Amino acid sequence: MSIVTNSIYNNDIINETVEYFLKRKFSTYTEMKFTYAVMNKRNPSDFFAISNYPDEWTSIYKSNDYQYIDPVVITSLNTILPFPWNDNIMINANLKLSKVFSIGKKYEIINGYTFVLHDNLNNLATLSILIDKENEIIIKEDIERDKDKLQMLLILAHDKLTTLYRDINAVTLKNNKKNEELFSKRENDVLYWSSMGKTYKEITLILGIKLTTVKFHMGNAVKKLGVINAKQAIRLSTEMKLIKPA
Repeated sequence: MSIVTNSIYNNDIINETVEYFLKRKFSTYTEMKFTYAVMNKRNPSDFFAISNYPDEWTSIYKSNDYQYIDPVVITSLNTILPFPWNDNIMINANLKLSKVFSIGKKYEIINGYTFVLHDNLNNLATLSILIDKENEIIIKEDIERDKDKLQMLLILAHDKLTTLYRDINAVTLKNNKKNEELFSKRENDVLYWSSMGKTYKEITLILGIKLTTVKFHMGNAVKKLGVINAKQAIRLSTEMKLIKPA
Protein backbone atom coordinates (compact mmCIF):
# COMPACT_ATOMS: atom_id res chain seq x y z
CA MET A 1 0.00 0.00 0.00
CA SER A 2 1.39 3.38 -1.00
CA ILE A 3 1.30 6.64 0.89
CA VAL A 4 1.57 9.75 -1.26
CA THR A 5 2.21 12.99 0.57
CA ASN A 6 3.33 16.53 -0.11
CA SER A 7 1.62 18.32 2.73
CA ILE A 8 1.44 19.12 6.42
CA TYR A 9 0.33 15.52 6.95
CA ASN A 10 3.89 14.22 7.11
CA ASN A 11 3.95 12.18 10.31
CA ASP A 12 4.63 8.56 9.37
CA ILE A 13 3.16 7.11 12.56
CA ILE A 14 -0.17 8.90 12.18
CA ASN A 15 -0.35 8.11 8.48
CA GLU A 16 0.34 4.44 9.17
CA THR A 17 -2.40 4.47 11.82
CA VAL A 18 -4.97 5.80 9.34
CA GLU A 19 -3.66 3.45 6.67
CA TYR A 20 -4.10 0.48 9.00
CA PHE A 21 -7.65 1.64 9.83
CA LEU A 22 -8.61 1.85 6.15
CA LYS A 23 -6.90 -1.41 5.27
CA ARG A 24 -8.78 -3.21 8.05
CA LYS A 25 -12.13 -1.78 6.93
CA PHE A 26 -11.57 -2.66 3.28
CA SER A 27 -10.43 -6.20 4.12
CA THR A 28 -14.10 -7.24 4.19
CA TYR A 29 -14.40 -6.50 0.47
CA THR A 30 -13.09 -8.52 -2.47
CA GLU A 31 -9.96 -7.04 -4.10
CA MET A 32 -11.13 -3.46 -3.68
CA LYS A 33 -8.61 -0.74 -4.52
CA PHE A 34 -9.10 2.67 -2.96
CA THR A 35 -7.57 6.10 -2.47
CA TYR A 36 -8.27 8.37 0.49
CA ALA A 37 -7.11 11.87 -0.43
CA VAL A 38 -7.06 15.27 1.25
CA MET A 39 -6.47 18.56 -0.57
CA ASN A 40 -6.48 22.08 0.80
CA LYS A 41 -8.95 24.02 -1.35
CA ARG A 42 -7.04 27.27 -0.89
CA ASN A 43 -3.70 25.66 -1.66
CA PRO A 44 -4.09 22.56 -3.89
CA SER A 45 -0.35 21.85 -3.66
CA ASP A 46 -1.07 20.83 -0.08
CA PHE A 47 -2.18 17.34 -1.09
CA PHE A 48 -2.08 14.04 0.78
CA ALA A 49 -3.27 10.54 -0.08
CA ILE A 50 -3.26 6.97 1.15
CA SER A 51 -3.77 4.48 -1.64
CA ASN A 52 -3.40 0.86 -2.67
CA TYR A 53 -3.47 1.81 -6.35
CA PRO A 54 -0.33 0.65 -8.25
CA ASP A 55 2.82 2.24 -6.77
CA GLU A 56 4.02 3.45 -10.17
CA TRP A 57 0.73 5.27 -10.75
CA THR A 58 0.74 7.00 -7.35
CA SER A 59 4.34 8.07 -7.95
CA ILE A 60 3.43 9.57 -11.35
CA TYR A 61 0.38 11.31 -9.87
CA LYS A 62 2.42 12.86 -7.07
CA SER A 63 5.42 13.95 -9.14
CA ASN A 64 3.17 15.68 -11.71
CA ASP A 65 0.74 17.26 -9.21
CA TYR A 66 -2.19 15.77 -11.09
CA GLN A 67 -4.65 16.93 -8.42
CA TYR A 68 -4.72 20.24 -10.33
CA ILE A 69 -6.13 18.63 -13.48
CA ASP A 70 -7.76 15.43 -12.22
CA PRO A 71 -11.42 15.48 -13.41
CA VAL A 72 -12.43 13.47 -10.34
CA VAL A 73 -10.94 16.12 -8.04
CA ILE A 74 -12.47 18.96 -10.05
CA THR A 75 -15.89 17.31 -9.92
CA SER A 76 -15.51 16.66 -6.18
CA LEU A 77 -14.83 20.35 -5.55
CA ASN A 78 -18.26 21.17 -6.94
CA THR A 79 -20.41 18.56 -5.24
CA ILE A 80 -21.23 17.09 -1.85
CA LEU A 81 -22.72 13.91 -3.27
CA PRO A 82 -20.88 10.67 -4.16
CA PHE A 83 -20.59 10.00 -7.87
CA PRO A 84 -19.42 7.37 -10.39
CA TRP A 85 -16.73 8.27 -12.89
CA ASN A 86 -15.18 7.13 -16.15
CA ASP A 87 -14.10 8.78 -19.40
CA ASN A 88 -17.52 10.45 -19.66
CA ILE A 89 -16.79 12.62 -16.63
CA MET A 90 -14.62 14.82 -18.84
CA ILE A 91 -17.47 15.33 -21.29
CA ASN A 92 -20.04 16.01 -18.55
CA ALA A 93 -17.70 18.52 -16.88
CA ASN A 94 -16.79 20.16 -20.20
CA LEU A 95 -13.14 19.23 -19.71
CA LYS A 96 -10.55 18.63 -22.38
CA LEU A 97 -8.89 15.20 -22.62
CA SER A 98 -7.17 14.78 -19.29
CA LYS A 99 -3.65 13.47 -18.92
CA VAL A 100 -4.84 11.75 -15.76
CA PHE A 101 -7.28 9.50 -17.62
CA SER A 102 -5.00 9.12 -20.59
CA ILE A 103 -2.12 7.82 -18.48
CA GLY A 104 -4.47 6.09 -16.05
CA LYS A 105 -5.66 3.76 -18.81
CA LYS A 106 -2.25 2.08 -18.71
CA TYR A 107 -2.99 1.06 -15.12
CA GLU A 108 -6.70 0.38 -15.76
CA ILE A 109 -7.70 3.40 -13.69
CA ILE A 110 -10.61 4.50 -15.85
CA ASN A 111 -13.73 3.57 -13.91
CA GLY A 112 -14.62 4.16 -10.28
CA TYR A 113 -16.79 5.73 -7.61
CA THR A 114 -15.92 8.66 -5.32
CA PHE A 115 -17.31 9.76 -1.96
CA VAL A 116 -16.88 13.42 -0.99
CA LEU A 117 -16.39 15.41 2.21
CA HIS A 118 -15.77 19.15 2.69
CA ASP A 119 -14.45 19.83 6.20
CA ASN A 120 -14.30 22.92 8.43
CA LEU A 121 -10.56 23.31 7.75
CA ASN A 122 -11.25 24.15 4.11
CA ASN A 123 -10.11 20.70 2.96
CA LEU A 124 -11.61 18.49 0.29
CA ALA A 125 -11.48 14.86 1.40
CA THR A 126 -12.37 12.04 -0.98
CA LEU A 127 -12.58 8.27 -0.89
CA SER A 128 -12.30 6.86 -4.40
CA ILE A 129 -12.91 3.19 -5.19
CA LEU A 130 -11.53 1.71 -8.37
CA ILE A 131 -13.92 -0.46 -10.39
CA ASP A 132 -11.76 -2.81 -12.46
CA LYS A 133 -13.03 -5.06 -15.24
CA GLU A 134 -12.18 -8.30 -13.46
CA ASN A 135 -14.30 -7.54 -10.37
CA GLU A 136 -16.66 -4.95 -11.86
CA ILE A 137 -19.96 -6.67 -11.01
CA ILE A 138 -18.98 -7.53 -7.42
CA ILE A 139 -17.53 -4.09 -6.67
CA LYS A 140 -20.55 -2.26 -8.10
CA GLU A 141 -22.86 -4.44 -6.00
CA ASP A 142 -20.75 -3.77 -2.89
CA ILE A 143 -20.79 -0.01 -3.48
CA GLU A 144 -24.52 0.09 -4.17
CA ARG A 145 -25.26 -1.95 -1.05
CA ASP A 146 -22.87 -0.09 1.27
CA LYS A 147 -23.02 3.52 0.07
CA ASP A 148 -23.92 4.80 3.51
CA LYS A 149 -21.21 2.74 5.19
CA LEU A 150 -18.55 3.88 2.73
CA GLN A 151 -19.52 7.53 3.16
CA MET A 152 -19.28 7.06 6.92
CA LEU A 153 -15.91 5.35 6.47
CA LEU A 154 -14.62 8.49 4.74
CA ILE A 155 -15.93 10.62 7.61
CA LEU A 156 -14.34 8.37 10.26
CA ALA A 157 -10.98 8.11 8.47
CA HIS A 158 -10.82 11.86 7.97
CA ASP A 159 -11.82 12.54 11.55
CA LYS A 160 -9.10 10.14 12.74
CA LEU A 161 -6.46 11.85 10.59
CA THR A 162 -7.33 15.41 11.55
CA THR A 163 -7.84 14.56 15.23
CA LEU A 164 -4.48 12.79 15.53
CA TYR A 165 -2.66 15.68 13.87
CA ARG A 166 -4.50 18.21 16.02
CA ASP A 167 -3.60 16.30 19.17
CA ILE A 168 0.04 15.85 18.17
CA ASN A 169 0.33 19.54 17.32
CA ALA A 170 -1.22 20.40 20.67
CA VAL A 171 1.25 18.13 22.45
CA THR A 172 4.18 19.66 20.59
CA LEU A 173 2.98 23.18 21.34
CA LYS A 174 2.45 22.31 24.99
CA ASN A 175 5.94 20.88 25.34
CA ASN A 176 7.62 23.68 23.43
CA LYS A 177 5.84 26.58 25.09
CA LYS A 178 5.11 25.38 28.59
CA ASN A 179 7.87 22.84 28.98
CA GLU A 180 5.40 20.49 30.64
CA GLU A 181 5.86 16.73 30.66
CA LEU A 182 3.57 14.56 28.55
CA PHE A 183 4.55 11.34 30.32
CA SER A 184 4.79 10.48 33.98
CA LYS A 185 8.24 9.49 35.27
CA ARG A 186 7.45 5.78 35.05
CA GLU A 187 5.95 6.10 31.57
CA ASN A 188 9.06 7.97 30.45
CA ASP A 189 11.35 5.35 31.99
CA VAL A 190 9.51 2.49 30.31
CA LEU A 191 9.62 4.31 26.95
CA TYR A 192 13.28 5.16 27.40
CA TRP A 193 14.43 1.63 28.13
CA SER A 194 12.19 0.25 25.40
CA SER A 195 13.75 2.69 22.94
CA MET A 196 17.14 1.37 24.04
CA GLY A 197 16.11 -2.12 22.93
CA LYS A 198 15.28 -3.57 26.34
CA THR A 199 12.53 -6.18 26.65
CA TYR A 200 9.68 -5.80 29.11
CA LYS A 201 11.26 -8.49 31.29
CA GLU A 202 14.57 -6.63 31.32
CA ILE A 203 12.77 -3.40 32.19
CA THR A 204 11.15 -5.05 35.21
CA LEU A 205 14.65 -5.83 36.54
CA ILE A 206 16.01 -2.35 35.77
CA LEU A 207 13.12 -0.48 37.37
CA GLY A 208 12.25 -3.04 40.05
CA ILE A 209 8.59 -3.25 39.05
CA LYS A 210 6.23 -5.99 37.91
CA LEU A 211 5.67 -6.99 34.29
CA THR A 212 2.01 -5.93 34.50
CA THR A 213 3.15 -2.50 35.71
CA VAL A 214 5.50 -2.11 32.73
CA LYS A 215 2.66 -2.99 30.36
CA PHE A 216 0.33 -0.60 32.20
CA HIS A 217 2.67 2.37 31.79
CA MET A 218 3.34 1.54 28.14
CA GLY A 219 -0.41 1.29 27.54
CA ASN A 220 -0.86 4.78 29.00
CA ALA A 221 1.86 6.14 26.70
CA VAL A 222 0.17 4.54 23.68
CA LYS A 223 -3.16 6.18 24.61
CA LYS A 224 -1.60 9.61 25.18
CA LEU A 225 0.06 9.55 21.77
CA GLY A 226 -3.05 8.24 20.00
CA VAL A 227 -1.16 5.43 18.25
CA ILE A 228 -1.89 1.73 17.80
CA ASN A 229 0.82 -0.09 19.74
CA ALA A 230 4.02 0.20 21.78
CA LYS A 231 6.26 0.06 18.72
CA GLN A 232 4.61 3.14 17.25
CA ALA A 233 4.63 4.91 20.63
CA ILE A 234 8.39 4.38 20.96
CA ARG A 235 9.02 5.55 17.41
CA LEU A 236 6.82 8.65 17.64
CA SER A 237 8.04 9.76 21.07
CA THR A 238 11.63 9.30 19.88
CA GLU A 239 11.03 11.33 16.69
CA MET A 240 9.38 14.12 18.69
CA LYS A 241 12.13 14.00 21.35
CA LEU A 242 9.58 13.48 24.12
CA ILE A 243 11.67 10.90 26.01
CA LYS A 244 14.23 11.95 28.59
CA PRO A 245 17.12 9.70 29.68
CA ALA A 246 16.06 7.58 32.63
